[in-house]
Amino acid sequence: MIPAPAASPALEVSGLSHRFGRVQALRGISFSIPQGAFCALLGVNGAGKTTLVSLITRLYNSSSGEIRVAGHDLRRSPRQALAKLGVVFQSRALDADLTLEQNLSYHAALHGMSPAKARLRIGEVLELVDLAPKARSRVATLSGGQQRRAEIARALLHRPQLLLLDEATAGLDLRARADLLALVRRLIAEEGVSTLWATHIFEELLPRDRALLLHRGAVLADGTCADIAADRPLEQAFLTLTGAAAA
Repeated sequence: MIPAPAASPALEVSGLSHRFGRVQALRGISFSIPQGAFCALLGVNGAGKTTLVSLITRLYNSSSGEIRVAGHDLRRSPRQALAKLGVVFQSRALDADLTLEQNLSYHAALHGMSPAKARLRIGEVLELVDLAPKARSRVATLSGGQQRRAEIARALLHRPQLLLLDEATAGLDLRARADLLALVRRLIAEEGVSTLWATHIFEELLPRDRALLLHRGAVLADGTCADIAADRPLEQAFLTLTGAAAA
């Protein structure tokens, strides 16, 4: 029997660089995320996280390098690549004056879903994010944590293989942050969706979590938080690494 081919990584980034004028925003970044895995993109503001997210979502075209989403080259096959990607941006994408159901119906139509298919999928994603009772509530009436879960529901509508979240917990209190991360971890376990979690909050991560430490557009470390920390607080390890990089 011929063995089945190995699944393509959910995300594969090779030699990625980007420049804004004279400013080198990213410097030859390479990494991959397997199917069904969690990876944190960790760095302070200005490290290059949002630039990387913008390149993966094709808001910008990279200066050099390659990005593949579920095996699809983003430059050569953008439609196929983006169809495998669900994104939760730092800024809100839902209309606060519409109900949650109306918002999701609109975004389902953008993905080309029929009304019947959309109704079914909307019900499924609202159950996944524990917002089914809020389907007919205006988004403006939802709490901050509920609005972020609603954004995740929107991102899951088309069954992506990769979920990309850029500072998803911004503005949330400790409880809402913990609840959102628990939801993402559950989605990985139950739905098999890979996740790239961009954040500057060290406390969000567990020792077993894989993290890419980004500083001044370069990856300083790639491994589990426990391995990177090496018996120190993760934030202290980050400061040590960034201090060495600046020296």
